[in-house]
Amino acid sequence: MKIYRLKENALSSLSLIALVAYAHVVVAQGATAQSATHDGMPVGFTDEGHPYIGNADAPVTLEEWSDYLCPFCGRHFRQTYPQLLDQYVRTGQLKLVFRDLPLASLHPTAALGHVAANCVGKQGAAAYWAMHDDLFARQGEWNRLPDPSEFLAGVAEELGADMEAYATCVADGATAARVAASVEEGRGLGYNGTPSFRFSSAGSDKTYPLSGAHPLARFARYADPLIAGEEPPEEPKPKPPELPLWAKAEGLAPDPERPGFTVAGDAYKGNPEAQLVVVEFNDFQCPACQKHALEAQPIIDKELVDTGKLLWVDKQMPLRVHEHAIVAAVAAECAGDQQQYWQMHGLLHAESERWVNDDAENALLSLAEELGLNMQEFRSCFDSRNGLERVVNDLYDAQGLITRAPTFVILQDGRGAMTGPLPGDQFVTLLSERLESIENSSD
Repeated sequence: MKIYRLKENALSSLSLIALVAYAHVVVAQGATAQSATHDGMPVGFTDEGHPYIGNADAPVTLEEWSDYLCPFCGRHFRQTYPQLLDQYVRTGQLKLVFRDLPLASLHPTAALGHVAANCVGKQGAAAYWAMHDDLFARQGEWNRLPDPSEFLAGVAEELGADMEAYATCVADGATAARVAASVEEGRGLGYNGTPSFRFSSAGSDKTYPLSGAHPLARFARYADPLIAGEEPPEEPKPKPPELPLWAKAEGLAPDPERPGFTVAGDAYKGNPEAQLVVVEFNDFQCPACQKHALEAQPIIDKELVDTGKLLWVDKQMPLRVHEHAIVAAVAAECAGDQQQYWQMHGLLHAESERWVNDDAENALLSLAEELGLNMQEFRSCFDSRNGLERVVNDLYDAQGLITRAPTFVILQDGRGAMTGPLPGDQFVTLLSERLESIENSSD
């Protein structure tokens, strides 16, 4: 602490009193920051402003890059996080730092929760961690709300936050920008899914990444050696990847309870028993997807789908750059509940200029009326986020595998191959050659 010597009579007695009072405030704030606790554990903020829980000088740091609406993050919070706290954080061996990584393409409203938590955090580290815990514990209460702002404010108020300061923080945009910057930093580190973790030890620049929700034992493989000042063992080589459910025979089977959809939840057309399958990842606002749907797909349907030689499956892949694509995908899913998925699919591509605008939702409702859908049932699906959850599931299916639309996965003999869009006749030739190879192998 610096001590400044004042010249005699340089300050009035009133100024001296004010200076002493200010010094007491600063000291009191410092003591409060140092003594802040949550659930019996010290909490605070790093030099960069990120919230942490545990001993500030712990020998090992674990960063968690997370999304408050990610179901896998919620599972980690419920199952493994409490064990990490008890075994490593409470004992002073590990400091856990929370980083914001809301994935807008999967959870459009999650960023609002991250902003809310940070705004509560401006009122103290203990307040931040209380909000953190409530947002995860009550994930099911706000993950389906079109706008969870009122719910989030209610949680903050229940925790005793100064609501005037909270509202000012939420409205000023600075915290939202900070959350967005954290997302960009996470993506720069290669974190495209949540939760993602990164271990590091004091005095070393080396980091050890770990992706996904795992049992405590997986974390212990890193934490225990690092705490002992040793290198963690190398991760075992991963097993060869299996086909996901949507690409396996059992997932491609027709769902008896939902006509026109596979067991994995995807719309299909063609022969469910065909030996050749194409799974398309489609974006209704993508020009290349539209070109395929209007020009190439009719040729493929006529030659291979309608003749029973091919099973064609559609999955949603609304890209972040297309702001209306996700709501169009929801409309298609809801039309599918009334066995008119493909009719809506064709209309969305053929009439894109009608709904790719600021009034997209009303335009999509108009398309549903033109198809003669039961509008009460359609609106119930469209407004309840049931359709959105199916779209989100498709986006999860694409993670780490599909990066652009349209992408076509050709499934044959338990193996998959990907291709981009092709002219209709070339696509038919490619698929016909695959069918011929299947026939020759069975002779």
